[in-house]
Amino acid sequence: MNKVSQSRRPLRRFLSVLAGVLALSVGGVGMGGCIFSAPTWKGPKSDHFDGKRFVNLEPREQQGSVLKWQLNRDPGPWTEWHDVPPGPPPPERVGRGGLRVTFINHATVLLQLDGLNILTDPIYSERCSPVSFIGPKRVRPPGIRFEDLPSIDAVVLSHNHYDHMDIATLRRLQEKFPEVRIFAGLGNRAFLEDKGLRHVTEVDWWQAFPLSPEVTLVSARTQHFSNRGLFDRNGTLWTGYVFRGPHGTTYFAGDTGWGRQFAETRERFGPIRLAVLPIGAYKPEWFMSPVHISPHEAVRASVDLGARYSVPIHYGTFSLADDGEMEPLEDLGRALTERGETAPEWWVLGFGEGRDVPQVVGASVPVLPVTTP
Repeated sequence: MNKVSQSRRPLRRFLSVLAGVLALSVGGVGMGGCIFSAPTWKGPKSDHFDGKRFVNLEPREQQGSVLKWQLNRDPGPWTEWHDVPPGPPPPERVGRGGLRVTFINHATVLLQLDGLNILTDPIYSERCSPVSFIGPKRVRPPGIRFEDLPSIDAVVLSHNHYDHMDIATLRRLQEKFPEVRIFAGLGNRAFLEDKGLRHVTEVDWWQAFPLSPEVTLVSARTQHFSNRGLFDRNGTLWTGYVFRGPHGTTYFAGDTGWGRQFAETRERFGPIRLAVLPIGAYKPEWFMSPVHISPHEAVRASVDLGARYSVPIHYGTFSLADDGEMEPLEDLGRALTERGETAPEWWVLGFGEGRDVPQVVGASVPVLPVTTP
């Protein structure tokens, strides 16, 4: 009996490391499976494309290897499953000048602004993984039932990692909303169209596109990377998004490490009415910090953005790194407490909770040049 038990230890260790490698491929911190690589971008060189791969403008090296992290992991606690009811159905739309934010799960947020409904990095699948039988599994249901989603006009994808670009969910959205527009960084259209998705627009950093006669979408620089497998690393572009209209300015970061992009966004667009910022998958910081901001850095980002209100995402749904389920919120609370009376205003929304964002008095929105897709 002991011999059998001992013989299983290497297998268990192997399965643990395999699960970790899958977490890397889906969570944006390392490598992925070799057979899942996506097509890569072919285009002219730029300050962030060397002719073969995209690069960060502020590159930061990870202080150690994937293997070092996997062999020395110290993960915080996660609940296996939260059997909780969904939130109430969101309103069908908000009017001109209105802004409402609903946190669904992970990086999936419903933004309702100026009569439009926008869904960010939607994932309703049980796992964020290239395979159905292993990889990070959700610990709670989506906060809003898929059936309760209002009509979606646009989906924005920050990059192609499995927890942000979930093909099964995108197909469901297209089936329910046949005219939905999908926006993703350069190089992603070929992969998405190969999966049967339509109305896909590729965006480069700081390009602007019309969503309606009054609302403009702008691709905003971030600090991250991309891959679906071993052979396509940085072959497609990662990005955040800015939305401009009568409501003011809304910012969605997607996934990002620290950098000057937050201050740059404010310089380009002025103060932000609402910032949606990631706070999870940041431990160990010696390994994660080049690609994932910590809660303390997220608070700094909200200050750099001049955000009137900020909402945290990217926590509490999939265990992707070593921070425990509640650690991101605990560290966010500490970061805000440390700032005292100068702390910016953050809303920690429950899963499925929606909130109307108050108007910013005296805000004005300059007209932007629009690139026609």
